[in-house]
Amino acid sequence: MADVKNPNKHHKHHRLHALLIPYPFQGHVNPFVHLAIKLASQGITVTFVNTHYNHHQINSGDIFAGVRSESGLDIRYATVSDGLPLGFDRSLNHDQYQSALLHVFSAHVEELVESLVGEGVNVMIADTFFVWPSVVARKFGLVCVSFWTEAALVFSLYYHMDLLRIHGHFGAQETRRDLIDYIPGVEAINPKDTASYLQETDISSVVHQIIFKAFEDVKKVDFVLCNTIHQFESKTIHALNSKIPFYAIGPIIPFNLKTGSSVTTSLWSESDCTQWLNTKPAGSVLYISFGSYAHVTKKDLVEIAHGISLSKVNFVWVVRPDIVSSDETNPLPAGFESEAGDRGIVIPWCCQMTVLSHPSIGGFLTHCGWNSILESIWCEVPLLCFPLLTDQVTNRKLVVDDWKIGMNLCEDRGFVGRDEVKMSIGRLMRGESREGVRGAIGRVKMSLEGALKCSGSSGENLGLFVDGLVAKVGLSNGKA
Repeated sequence: MADVKNPNKHHKHHRLHALLIPYPFQGHVNPFVHLAIKLASQGITVTFVNTHYNHHQINSGDIFAGVRSESGLDIRYATVSDGLPLGFDRSLNHDQYQSALLHVFSAHVEELVESLVGEGVNVMIADTFFVWPSVVARKFGLVCVSFWTEAALVFSLYYHMDLLRIHGHFGAQETRRDLIDYIPGVEAINPKDTASYLQETDISSVVHQIIFKAFEDVKKVDFVLCNTIHQFESKTIHALNSKIPFYAIGPIIPFNLKTGSSVTTSLWSESDCTQWLNTKPAGSVLYISFGSYAHVTKKDLVEIAHGISLSKVNFVWVVRPDIVSSDETNPLPAGFESEAGDRGIVIPWCCQMTVLSHPSIGGFLTHCGWNSILESIWCEVPLLCFPLLTDQVTNRKLVVDDWKIGMNLCEDRGFVGRDEVKMSIGRLMRGESREGVRGAIGRVKMSLEGALKCSGSSGENLGLFVDGLVAKVGLSNGKA
């Protein structure tokens, strides 16, 4: 059932051994991997759990082998079935995959946890989107921690779904369109800026079932960790803290590319385009990626491609194999790549931080995934926003309206036209407003850097969280 690799035992500070279980999507696995390294650096023993399928996709054996031999951190690695055969197309059959995670996965996790309790595991850190953490943790006497890999604002909107329902902004056939101004710690927000699942009238989908159950469960956990910083969302975090111990410990991203390169988490083989980027002038290349999960319609993708051609900008475009669908192997317009010539390259996947940190990159056309936003801020790359679904819609609001570190690809999200795409790319890469966006992103980066200092908010919060764990584990073991 479980394949557990146990390195040499190191001295365990805090008597803590945490089991980390990410939701098995790329955008969740990445921050969990870097959280594992962060916690192990605090002297905590960590066992990281990957699904058999993701382990098979990553194809690098034990993903922590390199970092363990470099730093001697006590990070162990285990794999578990997600309830589906390895050959099952999870991208094409998204709802069946989510259904397995909703109904079947927890049985496999329980079996694994049972086998690891004897190894001294006393803490479970599971993704907030799982529906079972508090139940499994209680069954095995573990301290239960929920890790939210997105913005605190999105967590708060989901956490207060009952208020949205009462006020008619969610779950009604005709939902209200006026501002939502009653969520504790959240400034008035337009319903069109809430997560896509909160805007849908049919709330019977498997994803809605997961969200409902997950946010019932999270109210029963001991602590919540969040991949944000206090300075970004202080009022929201303060309000959440009155309900549940909520710690902003972000940004949890792969900062150190030299040592980080020994951890491979990518579910697709990565292309290295560094040599190509080296041939381009500073700030001249647009990086384009719509993340690891959401699909783009063929119509939108074709319009964006034509807009990129018309813009005459240098570009690196990540077109992952299933960007439209697993059935559509080459969704770009005929002749797109040959017309671009040496002006652009299309690759299936890459190490995003390596590309974003390259001096030739001048902008990022993005789906507004939270990891992508944090990484862009860190690399000071202005954003061109094209949100597709889930939290990306709300993240766009933070980027464009609140922080002013990016622009919209299209003002009307329902319509993507090549001429508007061309003009938006021109504004981001060469327009007058570019300098304002660059200045804003520099200031926002200073907040990120400040939070990570020893005396910064994220460093302090991590310390408070570890102290809280020690106290909880001590109490559950009958030790003060």
